[in-house]
Amino acid sequence: MGKADRYQKLYPVTWDQLHRDAKALAWRLLEQGPFKGIIGVARGGLVPAAIVARELNIRLVDTLCICTYQGREQTGGEEVLKAIEGDGDGWLVVDDLVDTGNTATIIRNMLPKAHFATLYSKPAGKPLVDTFITEVSQDTWILFPWDSEVQYTAPLVEQN
Repeated sequence: MGKADRYQKLYPVTWDQLHRDAKALAWRLLEQGPFKGIIGVARGGLVPAAIVARELNIRLVDTLCICTYQGREQTGGEEVLKAIEGDGDGWLVVDDLVDTGNTATIIRNMLPKAHFATLYSKPAGKPLVDTFITEVSQDTWILFPWDSEVQYTAPLVEQN
């Protein structure tokens, strides 16, 4: 069984839902701030970070670039492509999800004093985030709108 086979369920997220969830995250973060700035974890955390930055009126935005996935497979070797200096004190780090905790562990080690928030959380990574909106099971693949497209599907009677 390959690593991608561990996903038994699919949780599709539309652009509308992503926007609502990012605003809900911002609402939860209101009491945590103010923040010096926001760090979006590239690439998945960039869209949520932009929405949260707008809702919290945060103008200072930076990125942390970590490569851990290739499609649905975790690469196993995390690569930090762009780091952030400092310990994260006063900063908000936003990512789309925490899954196994591999990326989150790197972030926590790099920025131990930052507030770490994600839209979605899975049980294995949940202890590593400070704030999240929705928890899904570990065997669920979250299908983000930037990873999918709308296409025609034949009626059931024509599919057999």
